[in-house]
Amino acid sequence: MIISITGYTQGCVIVRNISGFGQYNFTDNSFSRSDWYINVTNRYFKSYRDFKGTTELKFPDDSIQTVRSFTTDFTVGRFLKNGWSLALSLPISVNSRTSKTEHGGIANPAHATRSFGIGDIRFTAYKWVLEPRVNQKINFQFGLGVKLATGDYQYQDYFYRKEDSAILAPVNPSIQLGDGGTAIFTELNTFYVVNRNINFYGNFYYLINPRDHNGTSNLLGRKPTTQSLIYQVKAGNDINSVPDQYTIRAGANFKLNKWLFSAGLRNEGIPVHDLVGKSNGSRRGGHNTSIEPGIIYSVKKASVYTYIPIIISRKTRQSVADKKETVLWNDPNRIIFRQGGFANYLVFVGVQFKL
Repeated sequence: MIISITGYTQGCVIVRNISGFGQYNFTDNSFSRSDWYINVTNRYFKSYRDFKGTTELKFPDDSIQTVRSFTTDFTVGRFLKNGWSLALSLPISVNSRTSKTEHGGIANPAHATRSFGIGDIRFTAYKWVLEPRVNQKINFQFGLGVKLATGDYQYQDYFYRKEDSAILAPVNPSIQLGDGGTAIFTELNTFYVVNRNINFYGNFYYLINPRDHNGTSNLLGRKPTTQSLIYQVKAGNDINSVPDQYTIRAGANFKLNKWLFSAGLRNEGIPVHDLVGKSNGSRRGGHNTSIEPGIIYSVKKASVYTYIPIIISRKTRQSVADKKETVLWNDPNRIIFRQGGFANYLVFVGVQFKL
C-alpha cells in the first residue's frame, strides 16, 4: 500500500493522507524485496460547510466561506534489514479561501486569499514486530517520527476592507502551510490475511505537538476595537494554537487479479487538550468520520491508487480559548464555538514505485 505520509492545513479539522505499510504488498500478500521506493500522493478537498457540535450552521449563499486545498506529498523510503525501514516526506500545498465576510462584508464582492509552498517535513523510522516472511498471516508495524516546522505558519496575503484598499495579514489558519510546531508522532499498522483474495488492515496515527501556540494572529488584519474582538484577544482566541492530531483507519481489501478493492472506515481530528503541553490559542477541535472506498492497480514494481473518503458524520468541540471567551461574555445566549469547516468528500490519487 502506501507508507505514512502527511500533508496538513492547520486550521480546520485535519485531513491526513492515506497511510499504509510501504514494504507490504496487499495485491499479492507479500513483502517487497526492493531496497528503495518513491511515493507521490495527491490530495484534494473543498470545504464549505460549518458545524457547531453536530449541528450544521446554515448561512446564505453569499456568506459561505470556501476552502480549496491541493497537496502533493513526495516520499522517499529505504527498506533495511530485519523489518526496519526509513521514510522522508515533503508536502507541497496550494490552498485558497474565498470569502466576503473576511474582506469588506457580504455587501461587497468576494475575494480569495491564497497560500503556496512546502509544508512540514517528516522523517519516520518503522519496524515490523514479527520478522517478515512469505505467506505471513498477520504482522504489526510500529512507527516513530519527527515533524519539523518547515511549513510557513505565518503566510500572508491581502484582505480587502474596501474595494480600493487592502491590508497584508496572516491568512486564515485553515490555509496556513504549517502549524509552527516541532512534533513527535507515533504509528501502529497491522494486517491480517484471511485468504489469497481477502485481507484486513488497520492504521493508527497520533501527532504529539508540545508547543502551546505559534504567535500568529488570526484577526486577518483587523484591530481589536469592537467588544467581540476585545474578548477574543483576552481569551487568547486571536492566536493560532499548535494542536495534536490523530487518524484511525480500518477496513478490508479484496483482490481481483492485479486489482485491489478496499472498503473501510476512517476517523480523524484534533483533540481539545494535547497530551503534552498546554492547549491555549485558537483551534477548531473536533473530528469527522468517513466511509473510505479505494482501489489499487499494480503492475510490476508500480502501484496506482485512488481513495475517496465520504464523510458521514462531523462534530466540533469548544476549545480552551472558546470556554474562556464564553466566560467573558457572561451571557447564556452567547456560547463561543469556533465552528469547523468540512468537505463532503476527499480525493486521494497517487502512485508508488519500488526501485
